[in-house]
Amino acid sequence: MTSLDKPTATDHDSNDSGEERPEAGAAQDTKAVTEAALFEAFGGLRGVVETVLPGLLFVTIFTIKKDLHVSAIAALAVSLLLVAVRLIRRDTVKHAFSGVFGVAFGVVFAMMTGNAKDFYLPGMIYTLGLALAYIVTTLAGVPLIGLILGPIFKENLSWRTRNPGRKKAYAKASWAWGLILLAKCAILFPLYWWADTAQLGWVLVALKIPPFLLAVYLTWVFLAKAPPPIDVFAEMEAQEKAEKERKAAAAAAAAASAQREA
Repeated sequence: MTSLDKPTATDHDSNDSGEERPEAGAAQDTKAVTEAALFEAFGGLRGVVETVLPGLLFVTIFTIKKDLHVSAIAALAVSLLLVAVRLIRRDTVKHAFSGVFGVAFGVVFAMMTGNAKDFYLPGMIYTLGLALAYIVTTLAGVPLIGLILGPIFKENLSWRTRNPGRKKAYAKASWAWGLILLAKCAILFPLYWWADTAQLGWVLVALKIPPFLLAVYLTWVFLAKAPPPIDVFAEMEAQEKAEKERKAAAAAAAAASAQREA
């Protein structure tokens, strides 16, 4: 999704006069729309920072001070600060709020058990559950990534029955997310038992961004090659407009008929 990924005008997407073919322009539009939808769904770079920063702060302070309480309070405080910044700027807060809830669960769990490693356990369990959700929903024929992105693309669930190529792309993307997250869990859960808090924390921080970027990139690749979404909202608006025009025409015809009879 960088400039290297964007198609250029070549013999494959232009005609003899050098003009870009309509299908090439449509493909570029599809890629641009896909990029925008993924950015909205996953929060872009800022969303990644908001996800990584609390855990990074926790493990950094704990590595230096070995103090669970100070580390936990600092992680929770920075999460709340990120939410406050979004509220002040009137930005979307869903990604920041999800970070707060994740950190809060980790803090509560670690405080209850007295084991600093348990700060990471709720997030690890959530990752495992999410991986299984991607796989199970795909096997059930309703891939989770389609349920997440469908409303953003304004297609809702139309891809299930009306757009088989898009359903296939969503299935591939969901498999990618599920397997990548399972691989991540396969690394983290053994470390939970064998490594100390600092080692586990640094590995977890290191595994925050690369698997996420890989999954998002593969999702973009699959969807950019898929048929464009069916805008069901536009269809409903068109139907409402047509119905209003039909009623207006019927009313006009009735009025004209009444005038003739008079």
